[in-house]
Amino acid sequence: MTERTIEQRLADLERIEAIKALKHRYLRACDAKDADTFRACFICTGAQIDYGPLGKFDDADAIAEVFRNIALRKVDGKNVILDMHHALHPDITLHGDDLASGKWTLAFRQVNLIENTETVRSIEYVDEYVVENGEWKMSKCQSITLWSMTRPLPEGTVVTEA
Repeated sequence: MTERTIEQRLADLERIEAIKALKHRYLRACDAKDADTFRACFICTGAQIDYGPLGKFDDADAIAEVFRNIALRKVDGKNVILDMHHALHPDITLHGDDLASGKWTLAFRQVNLIENTETVRSIEYVDEYVVENGEWKMSKCQSITLWSMTRPLPEGTVVTEA
């Protein structure tokens, strides 16, 4: 096995940090209800997406539309689905200069003001990444729910959105 130079190691670290930034941008877009940024985190065409109960998709346009229909739903001008995505434990493996795979643990929380419930889930993401037009993008994304808990919001719960 050949020893990697300091420059090669630094380039690998920069790739890994760029992939982490991509995933964090995706998660912030989910919470901010930014469907355009959400969509832009995936390759232009042909992304393989498996979001379990939300469905399997062979292109990110379809999941972006689901995102718009669920996350952007409003009643009386206010959002009724409030999400929080916290990604932990990134495990990124480079497969060359422009291919990588990764696993993440997601702490997910959702307040649903239509059903008056709170859901907490532990989810594992299994991703694949490629460089497209000079930027890292997700080409494959699978979410696997490890456990989930949904409970009614107690009477008198006040939910405010900034």
